[in-house]
Amino acid sequence: MKRYVILGTAGHIDHGKSAIVLALTGTDPDRLKEEKERGITIDLGFAELSYPDGLKIGIVDVPGHERLVRNMLAGAGGIDIVLMVIAADEGIMPQSREHLDICNLLKVKRGLIAVTKSDLVEEDWLGLVEEETREFVKGTFLEDAAIIPVSAKTGHNIGLLKEKIRELALSVEPKPVNGIFRLPVDRVFTLRGFGTVVTGTAVSGSISVDKPVEILPRGIRTRVRGLQSHGESLKTAYAGQRVAINLQGVSKDEVGRGDVVTVPDRIRTTYVIDAGIELLSDSPVSALKSRSLVHFHTAATELTGRIIIYGKDELKPGERAYCQFRFKSPLAVMAGDRYIIRRFSPLLTIGGGEILDPSPRRRKRDEKLRDLEIFQHGSLKEKLSLKILLSGLNGTAQSEPAGWIRAETTEIKRQIKALISEGVIIQCDDRLLHREVFDDFRSRALRTLGDFHRDNPLKPGMPKEALRAAFKGLDQRLFEALLAPVREIVVEKDILRLETFSISLSEDKKLIKDRILKTLEQAGFQPPSKDELAAAVSVGREEVGELLKIMASEKTLVRINDSLYIPVTSYSDMMNRLREFFRKKKEMTVGEFRDVLGTSRKYALPFLEYLDSNRITLRVGEVRKFLARG
Repeated sequence: MKRYVILGTAGHIDHGKSAIVLALTGTDPDRLKEEKERGITIDLGFAELSYPDGLKIGIVDVPGHERLVRNMLAGAGGIDIVLMVIAADEGIMPQSREHLDICNLLKVKRGLIAVTKSDLVEEDWLGLVEEETREFVKGTFLEDAAIIPVSAKTGHNIGLLKEKIRELALSVEPKPVNGIFRLPVDRVFTLRGFGTVVTGTAVSGSISVDKPVEILPRGIRTRVRGLQSHGESLKTAYAGQRVAINLQGVSKDEVGRGDVVTVPDRIRTTYVIDAGIELLSDSPVSALKSRSLVHFHTAATELTGRIIIYGKDELKPGERAYCQFRFKSPLAVMAGDRYIIRRFSPLLTIGGGEILDPSPRRRKRDEKLRDLEIFQHGSLKEKLSLKILLSGLNGTAQSEPAGWIRAETTEIKRQIKALISEGVIIQCDDRLLHREVFDDFRSRALRTLGDFHRDNPLKPGMPKEALRAAFKGLDQRLFEALLAPVREIVVEKDILRLETFSISLSEDKKLIKDRILKTLEQAGFQPPSKDELAAAVSVGREEVGELLKIMASEKTLVRINDSLYIPVTSYSDMMNRLREFFRKKKEMTVGEFRDVLGTSRKYALPFLEYLDSNRITLRVGEVRKFLARG
């Protein structure tokens, strides 16, 4: 499979970024009428640098004006290589510094420096600019980068610059092609006959024509009508490419810069994220106070958010910490994404960092930050294990980790499979649970059931829903799946009991049982109700109810309804009489049933309802037919 690389320009306004792109590619990245008239780049421009061996590099040309840094940030998120442009006749300027700071904070790993307009200065001056530039990039990812004097006007060293770009491109680590497809939208427009088109750099995964996509955070679902990369039609687009997607049935007003095109139902939007943050050592603010409002940029997304700094009241230049951002509007991000923050007013870049958890849990005051340390410095396996642990009893859907963290889907699956084989993670129903969480569930369930048996020695067990209620918010289907492997718990329909539990009656309770049975045997087919029975044996209604249930579970009695019970001997007698009747006739009326039992209509009706519900008899109009023949 081909590898795709994105190069982004950086540097001060009027230092010749667009001219260099034109000299390298033959394409003028300034596409707006206003850009042509004023001679400055206002918005993102795009071009492609092709090589004879088939290597293609997408170029994102960014504006250099200080008021257009937000536009620069919209294009900086997906770049692999930075071409820092510094004009020989001006040297290092304010946006040279801010753009370098931004690239450092985004952790861009590779780059080179073009000293432009070299034809306008003497050799000695050019040497001084190169020395100043080397000092400028000291301690950054460009510290050892090649510095190449070039001239877009004369073509001086353009060929050399091309070759150096190629060398760097071949060393770039590929983007996760097997991850979930994500394309942060940096441009939206319409084409007559085609409809809405969005463009951006695919930061992970792949997408094909006719495939369904979801536009986040808006939640709009549509399909890919067509794909292009630098004017070339594609059947499939891959991570690392500049891609134009023609969306089916979506108007231009429904999508905008900062939205993310992805596959449906894989990435959750969020209003809160946990992150690691570092302030620039030369930050324009003396201290960033906790709960300050900041401008937050990630990929092409820009939001206003409030920062809560963990463990500190403020952060000073050069310091690092863990923090939380809270937004009024949702965004779609993953753990591992980089971000930049700018001062609320005036707009100046002050810091940035890495998103560690896009779905953080509620954190107690002064709680230790061990989880964030693992999310920042741990292996993928450690991060997945911890995230599943923090998801608690409801666990994590098996597809969820791939939408949580920026990594190859195949690698995520491999690490989860390893955690399962090691017994750290268990599969429960269609979800993943951490072993510690399951063990805690098991212990709590056994303890709760034990307490119930102690307090209710006459009850056969605890209602299933009562135990589920002890685990607030636990999904019923998952609760059933969690119970299944707990061998110490016996499930009898909707009743749960410990395997070791059995009802142990005192001598006086056994005597009451005997009196109940004797009373019901004497009553025949006119049994007293529960209340009447309680009065007859001189005990409370609740106690009689418990004993009746026990006797039914012991098969001494048959429960007709909640109020009526009859002895098993009476039930057998009733069945024998029914069989005898239906040997002679095919149908039975209520009156005939009443006469067969020698009882009254008051009792005959509940007996018949019991027989109907247990499919012993079948009601057809006003008569019954016998189903339990033989």
